[in-house]
Amino acid sequence: MAWAVVWLIVGIALMIAEVLSGDFVLIMLGVGALFGAGADVLTGNIFIDVAVFAVASVGMLVLVRPALKRRFLAGTGHRTGIEALIGARAVVVSTVDFEAGQVKLAGDVWSARSLSEHHEPIKPGTSVTVVEISGATAVVSAEP
Repeated sequence: MAWAVVWLIVGIALMIAEVLSGDFVLIMLGVGALFGAGADVLTGNIFIDVAVFAVASVGMLVLVRPALKRRFLAGTGHRTGIEALIGARAVVVSTVDFEAGQVKLAGDVWSARSLSEHHEPIKPGTSVTVVEISGATAVVSAEP
């Protein structure tokens, strides 16, 4: 039972050290140490404890760590701010041409201009798509 306590202390210490490193290596070794503690409680054989620790640690480093890193590095995929407005639908409030106009976008009235100077002015009430945000102006297109 004394080895189980040692494995437990090592496992907890490695998990605490992971807070400083943030690379998901120490946490995997810490969990492996907890598996070693469990093996000691069940078998009482230090050689089995070490084998369980090694297999669990390597397994977690090879299988769990890459997936965990991918998940944390990928982010949420949620667009915010101006990025969230690109591709959004808006409704023309006052006629929009290549130089000026206004649209209702995300509940607010924005100054707007048409994407192309060769198109006809876009009439009020028309649904448009935001192509980009240039300063405080929404660049819109009437094409779907």
